[in-house]
Amino acid sequence: MTPKRIQFFIALVFFMLGGWATFFPQHVIDTVFLPEYRDGGRILSFAIACFGAQALLSGLFAAFSRFTALTFLVYGIALLPFFGFNYYFTIHDPVFTNMGLLDAVGNVIMLALCYVGWRKSKASERGIIS
Repeated sequence: MTPKRIQFFIALVFFMLGGWATFFPQHVIDTVFLPEYRDGGRILSFAIACFGAQALLSGLFAAFSRFTALTFLVYGIALLPFFGFNYYFTIHDPVFTNMGLLDAVGNVIMLALCYVGWRKSKASERGIIS
């Protein structure tokens, strides 16, 4: 798998979850939030749709940028705090249902892809792989 294809798969995570939030915010709210957090009125749907739009924008950057080994490394490191977020708001002080862990699954996928992309890019930069 080439680094460019790895970037596409990272973008795909953003496109899937971000698209869901952008185009179906109420479904995300009904599926991911515990019942006591679903009554935010219109502002909650608006916030979820905005969150999704930001994820779609991130997906575009991931898909159309040129990642180096350093990009994959930094991106992977930047994902780590999100695991704390997922733990805190799903286990420690629950706001999300277990379906909220879809975000964590997406982060695990992206982290694994960052590792593979980093390794492939390092090898390519050293001339081991063309």
